[in-house]
Amino acid sequence: MKASDLFVRCLENEGVQYIFGIPGEENTDLIDSLINSDIEFILVHHEQAAAFMADIYGRLTGKPGVCLGTLGPGATNLLTGIGSAYLDYSPVVAITGQAGLDRIHKESHQYVDIIGVFEEVTKWNQQIKVPHTIPEIIRKAFKTAVIEKPGAVHI
Repeated sequence: MKASDLFVRCLENEGVQYIFGIPGEENTDLIDSLINSDIEFILVHHEQAAAFMADIYGRLTGKPGVCLGTLGPGATNLLTGIGSAYLDYSPVVAITGQAGLDRIHKESHQYVDIIGVFEEVTKWNQQIKVPHTIPEIIRKAFKTAVIEKPGAVHI
């Protein structure tokens, strides 16, 4: 099983119905895995719109809204909507792509320390480094998004 298939299966287990976002090179496998899923991918014209749509979904339903961005500038475009969800206590799970782990400590095109960037506007954020941690990380993200004061989390 591909890691992206496992990721989508975990999202299904969390009851995700919609993902708002933009596909890109770093999340192509995830988009491909969604094809065989009941989760509907809603294409937006800008990542900021995806974050605000997930925010509103979370406010209206009480369940985490899910948004998806690519790496670098695509991921940072989610920040305003994620910050809004965090400050207004809306349950949101933001998912972003990232450059390969072999590029993290190099000067690399579109690499941004996205974990550091999201730290101030999320209740919790975590990078997936090995596939076997996917179920635990996704379960914790969805649980954290709704417990106590709801808010945004980032994977």
